[in-house]
Amino acid sequence: MEIIVTEDYESMSRSAAEIILRQLKDKPDSILGLATGSTPEGMYRCLIKAYEEGTADFSKVQTVNLDEYIGLKGTHPQSFRYYMDTKFFDWVNISKKSTYMPDGMELCIDKIADDYEKKLEEIGKRDIQILGIGGNGHIGFNEPADSFAEYVNVVELTEETIAANSRFFSDGNVPKRAVTMGIKDIMSAERIILIVSGSSKRGILKKALYGGITPKVPASILRLHPNLVVIADREAGEELEEVR
Repeated sequence: MEIIVTEDYESMSRSAAEIILRQLKDKPDSILGLATGSTPEGMYRCLIKAYEEGTADFSKVQTVNLDEYIGLKGTHPQSFRYYMDTKFFDWVNISKKSTYMPDGMELCIDKIADDYEKKLEEIGKRDIQILGIGGNGHIGFNEPADSFAEYVNVVELTEETIAANSRFFSDGNVPKRAVTMGIKDIMSAERIILIVSGSSKRGILKKALYGGITPKVPASILRLHPNLVVIADREAGEELEEVR
């Protein structure tokens, strides 16, 4: 495990983007696992800037996203498809046909999970998987539980997660279910980059990295990955010991 503590959010974002850019230089047809939320926005801005400056090419890249809300169309402003399009894909030379996400509008819940699991198998192993961490330790939408869900699954979101997401929904209609990659899916990536920002994540990040490995703190399983990079800004990572 490599732990990098940066001075601020911007430098955290640059550090994560630089790893991706090196990956694309070495392997232009890389498969990237991507995440949504406020934390990776700065990283996407850095990648867009690199493309605009002519130092990044996404034309051969394939991407798979961690999760999606159940019941939101891809055109809904709070869907993760809309997020990815407007925050990243629309600004670089990636083919939308090479960007994959779960179908939150599929009427058959079991089919949503089965179809996306098959897609992950079809695409193959991700070279890099980007992750954030929830306030309760969730990764993707794998909430604290009695056991780790291995494969793509539909989850009932906890009240804590719904409350945390409510700031994005002005009408108060926060989805209560989501479809997410499972833990085995996440752990199958060649490299995992966990990016964490802000003092509110300090306690759970320390617990995930130094506490027991337990499904009660889903992110704790990441310590078993052979190529985990944790990049935290100073507010989130001030109690961590840097390891390079």
